[in-house]
This record gives sequence, structure tokens and C-alpha cells, in this order.
Amino acid sequence: MQTTKTKNIDTKYTQMEHLTNSANLWDFVPKYNANHLLLVFMLDIASIIFALLLVGVDVQLSSLVKSWHLNLITSSTIIMVWITSFVALSVYDVDRIIRFGSELKQVVIASILSALIVMGIFYLFDIIQARSTLLAEFGIAAIISIIWRLVFRIRQVISAAKKILTPQRILIIGTGELSQQIADLIERSPGIQQIVGFVSNGKKSTTSLPVVGSLNDDISEIAKREAIDEVVIALPNKDYDKLSSMVMALRKLSIPVHVVPSYLNLALYTPTVRHLGDLSLINLQSSAMSSRQRLFKRVFDIIVSGFAILLTLPVMIAVAIAIKLDSPGDILFKQVRVGENGKPFKMFKFRSMVANAEALQKKVNQVDENGNVIHKSRNDPRVTHIGRIIRKTSLDELPQLFNVFFGDMSLVGPRPELAWVVENYQPWQHQRFDVPQGITGWWQVNGRSDKPCHLNTDQDIYYVKNYSFWLDIKIVLMTVPALLKGKGAF
Repeated sequence: MQTTKTKNIDTKYTQMEHLTNSANLWDFVPKYNANHLLLVFMLDIASIIFALLLVGVDVQLSSLVKSWHLNLITSSTIIMVWITSFVALSVYDVDRIIRFGSELKQVVIASILSALIVMGIFYLFDIIQARSTLLAEFGIAAIISIIWRLVFRIRQVISAAKKILTPQRILIIGTGELSQQIADLIERSPGIQQIVGFVSNGKKSTTSLPVVGSLNDDISEIAKREAIDEVVIALPNKDYDKLSSMVMALRKLSIPVHVVPSYLNLALYTPTVRHLGDLSLINLQSSAMSSRQRLFKRVFDIIVSGFAILLTLPVMIAVAIAIKLDSPGDILFKQVRVGENGKPFKMFKFRSMVANAEALQKKVNQVDENGNVIHKSRNDPRVTHIGRIIRKTSLDELPQLFNVFFGDMSLVGPRPELAWVVENYQPWQHQRFDVPQGITGWWQVNGRSDKPCHLNTDQDIYYVKNYSFWLDIKIVLMTVPALLKGKGAF
């Protein structure tokens, strides 16, 4: 009989064989996330700028003072064409470019295309610059861009190799025949997966693996106690009424959850399909936005919020002075709000209430005829004189531009909610946290309803389900007239 120790040695030997097989190794190499894409995007811009300085300064130094405006025009044209070509040829589309060979090919093609376009533009407008200089600039920029990507890929391969050699602790919820089939498939899959045990749903387990709990137990406590990395749910339809609470509990721990497909409608969680051997699993933690969409959204947020901060700085200084003169207390009001994926952060606003306003919150809360808690009112006694003015004009929201610039929020998205309000959410309302939370959003520009944001979740979910970069642009443009009307702002 094979001992557990021998079985583990054989398993590790089998996984080492997978490391020599590039196809299997690349299955474990993670895609670029939004932060990686943003960094690569900025480094691509830095690459072409460096190439222009390295080649262009030496060639044009004698005429730099006399023709600085021409140098600025030509350099800006080269940079814009370079980036546009990279975007147009899907260099930043992580869903299409997975392996380094594909990425290298796209970078080379985009570099050649951008060089040809620039040569054509310079010919049409009679701009004189040696072709050898242009080719050197684009060639150096391409080489630097490839080096950046090679560094990222080497790190990703090392991370993938560690993942293959590091056991992933898996918990299977369910103890029926299907659960045993899943366990067998996991043990035969690439990578070292360690099935920690099962969570019983009342069915008798036919495996030697331990049963570490039942459906009546706190699933998050089991996951923390057993140091679980992934969870696979294999339950009969009659037990799926417990699915929502389990998914939300595990989501707070950032543990990936996979569900064996059933006829249950799981669209609530924005599912995607993952294949495990011959079995299809549903991933319930997929993002509502692609990495490419996140990149464009983040670049847009940084540029617009940075410009808006500079533009409104005199106004913010004037508001700060008025608040200080009007009532005692801090100028800024910092409050913990719930952001994307339920992550808390401190949101900034100009203080529009008395200093101890939060302590008085329970005294002003009201309950409507449907049992919903209303924590905002038009005649809130805690609001100061200046507070009423800056709330009506939405000037109290200006400090949130810094939240956007530093990445806690976005310009557009569902409004960040109070933690105690989120605790009373129904499961379907949590979908509003699948995207970055924003200063303005779909429900604000559609009449700026007087109702609090947690009572407009259907509008937020419409935004999540129909997200596009152009929808963000539309909302930003619609925000201006909504602000001028001032409806719903109090």
C-alpha cells in the first residue's frame, strides 16, 4: 500500500515534470492586472521619450533654441502616434496577449506601424528629419519596451513556478458523489493542490479525507482555521439557498469561489467559466470590468482629477477659510466608506456639519414606510450655515478629487457607502461594489434623486452591468447640468 509520504513525493515529481512543459507552465502565469497595465503603459511613454532624448538631442542640439517649437510638434506627434498604434493593435489587451511571444510580436508590429505613419505624416507636412534618426528612435523605444515586458514576464514565470510547487489548499463544500468526483479531478490536475477536506451537507462521505464542518457552521471561520486558498461548492439544488451567504462570507476573505454548474441562476455574481479537467466550474469572483477597461478608467481618473485639483485649488482654499471662520472643528471631514470589493477607505469631504455630527447620527436616522433606514434629511439640524451652501453647490465633494487621484475612488461609479449601511444590505445589493466607487454616477445624473444611494442600488447595478468607458464620459458630461440644477443635493 502506498504511504502518504510516498504519494506526496510522487506528486512533487509529477509537478516538476510540468515545469519543463511550457504549455502547462503558462497556464499558471497570471495575466497583467490593472496596476501592471498602467505601469507598462506609462513605461511605454517613457521609452519613446527616452529614445527621442537619446537620439534627437544629439542630432538637433545646434538648432534646439531656434526651432524648439518644431521639436515640440514633431516629438508630440511621434509620442501620440506611438501610443495610438500600441492601443489600436491591442498591445494592452490582456485577453488576447497571454504569452510573451505574442506580446513581443505585437510590440514589434506596433513599432513598425508607428514609424511608417510618422514618416508619412512628416512627408505630407514637409517636415525634414532623417529617416535613420526616426528608425533609431522607434527602434530604441521598441527595445526598451520589450525589456520592460521581459522583466515583468520573468517575474510572472517565477511566480507561476512557485504556485505550481506550493500546495493550494482547497475546501470542497458538499459530501456527495459529485464532491468525490471533483476531488479526483483536482488530484489529477496540474499543480500541487491539497484537498483539506469537505463541508458536509448531510450526505455520507465515501472518502478518507476529513469532514471539517457542516453547512450550519460559519464558513469563514472554517476557511480561516484551515488556511484555505480556494473553495469549490458542489451542492444539490435544495441546498443552494445557503449559497449567497457563503459567497459573501468568503468574498470578504478574498478567497476564490467556484461552483459546479447547476440550473440555478447565478447571474447575480457575474460568473465566468473555468475548466478543471473535463469539468466546468463557475467562478463567482470575476470582475465586472476587463483589465483594458480598468487601464483606460485609471488613466482618465489620474489626468482629469489632477487637472481638476489644479483648477479648483483657489476655490478649495476659499471654502476651507469659510469653514474655519463659520464653526469650530476640522476643515476636512474624514469618514470610513466601503469601496470596491468591500474594501474600506477614508473618504474626504469638506466639513459641512458640527464637529460631533457622527455621534448624533442615530438621533436623526428615520425609517420609511418600507422599513428602509434614511440617514440623510433636508433639514438636518447638524448642518452648519456654510455647510448648507457647500452641500447645495456640491463644493463639499471637492476633496474627493484627491481620493480619485490616489486610487481610492474613481470619478464615475456608485457612491461609496457607509459601513453600517452595507451591513444591512441584501445579497443582490453587493453587486454595486464590483466596480470602483465614484464621485458621480448613473443615479446622480438621472434626476439626482432625493433618496440616499443605498435606495438607488438598481441604478448602480445598471451601471455595473452596462459599463463602458464611453458611459463614464457620458455621465461626466451629464454631471455638469445636474450640479447646476442642484436637485437632490442637501
